[in-house]
Amino acid sequence: MIVIIDYDTGNTKSVQRALLAVGLSSKVSADPDEIRAAKGLVLPGVGAYPQAMQALKERKLDLLIKEEVKKGKPLLGICLGMQLLLEGSMEYGFSEGLGLIEGICEPLPKENNFPVPHVGWNQLTITSSNKLVVGLQDQFVYFVHSYYADCEPEYIDAVAQYSLKIPAIISSGHVFGIQFHPEKSGEVGLELLKKFKEVVEDEHLTGN
Repeated sequence: MIVIIDYDTGNTKSVQRALLAVGLSSKVSADPDEIRAAKGLVLPGVGAYPQAMQALKERKLDLLIKEEVKKGKPLLGICLGMQLLLEGSMEYGFSEGLGLIEGICEPLPKENNFPVPHVGWNQLTITSSNKLVVGLQDQFVYFVHSYYADCEPEYIDAVAQYSLKIPAIISSGHVFGIQFHPEKSGEVGLELLKKFKEVVEDEHLTGN
């Protein structure tokens, strides 16, 4: 069972439907016992960074997520959920994040022909190798965001060119972040979620 972490911010149901489509049973929950019993975790999210972090902290989910990651449990952050994996964000001033991947969220630059928020389909360029990015080179995925992950190349697995090279997939160990919406990216998004399913199954088989 996968737990989609429920903190009242956004696209939990569409993520759950996408997971079901790739054969991953899931539950939307903020219950600590269910989160601890899960084989893997998904942190979705749309909206503002400060409010999202506040919601996690009020429920003490920030501490619980860190506990479970420390045990080796796979975690996938989607869109705002990916940004929350970082050390913080400059949205409405600095807000501290979960600190699971080094980096800060910065606003996308406002330049001619590159409106903010960035909404639409962009092509992926793979920059490193892990299980999630297999088969994704040159594929198009769907973005909706105004901030991007400013982090070191060692954490960046794929980028998409906009007004700058946007980190589209980032990771550190068994923690993964996706800036685009796999649940809105058709077969390509489903293939990526299948890869996360494989990561979860592999970790479970090895007893982590």
